[in-house]
Order: sequence, then structure tokens, then C-alpha cells
Amino acid sequence: MTDESTPEFQIALSAFNGQAFTALVGATLKRFGAGIAVIDVPHRPELLQQHGYLHGGVIAYAIDNATTFAAGTVLGTNILTAGISIVYLRPAASAITATATVVGKTRRQAVVNCEVHSTDADGRDVLVATGQGTATLVER
Repeated sequence: MTDESTPEFQIALSAFNGQAFTALVGATLKRFGAGIAVIDVPHRPELLQQHGYLHGGVIAYAIDNATTFAAGTVLGTNILTAGISIVYLRPAASAITATATVVGKTRRQAVVNCEVHSTDADGRDVLVATGQGTATLVER
């Protein structure tokens, strides 16, 4: 895990906080380093669908961003998402945490698994979605 005081975490945090959509959603980068990224997203009225659950697009954002940031820990900063897949298991009735872990990499790509957890009405941790993403290096 990268400590928040390290230059690597500060660079990642600057990039994360520099995303306008991230600010709109209100997400926070909680962990970054050694093939792992963790992102928290709050449960706010602006992010809900008609039944009061977090919108699936917000969960997709969390998976996309967490997987790409995790990939950035092994590929560097010049990367973009090449693709993600998502399986929604249950509605998110509270804030979510997306934890992404690199499971394989080449010189130009990283494959990342992600789990999204929330808390149910009884206060238990529940898995609400899983995803897999690929990030790839881009030429600049």
C-alpha cells in the first residue's frame, strides 16, 4: 500500500481529484499502490436511481476508475481504460467502496479485478458488483 505522504500517492491523488466527474460524484481515493486502488463513493440523492439505490452508472464509474488507478500502479500514468465488464449482484443502498487489484500485466496492458461493496439495511457488508477491466499504455 502506498502511504498518503508518498510522492506516488500525491501524484495519483492530484490526477484523481483533477477529474471533473470525480468531483461531481464526490468520490475519494483511499488507497493507491502495489497493484491496488480503493475508491469510496458516497450515497447522495443526486446519485440515486428511482428506487433510492445508487445508479448503476455510478457503480460503473467506481469500477472503471478503480481498475485504471490500480493498473497505474504497475504501468505508470500514461494509461487509459481499454475495456471493463460489470456484473451487478444487488442494489447499493448505501455508500460504496470499490477495491481493484491487478491480476496480470504485460509491458503495455494490465488486467484488473474489482469488487464493489456496500452495507445492507442490517449493517452487514455486501458485495454489490464485480468487474474486470483492462488498461493500456497510450503514446503521448
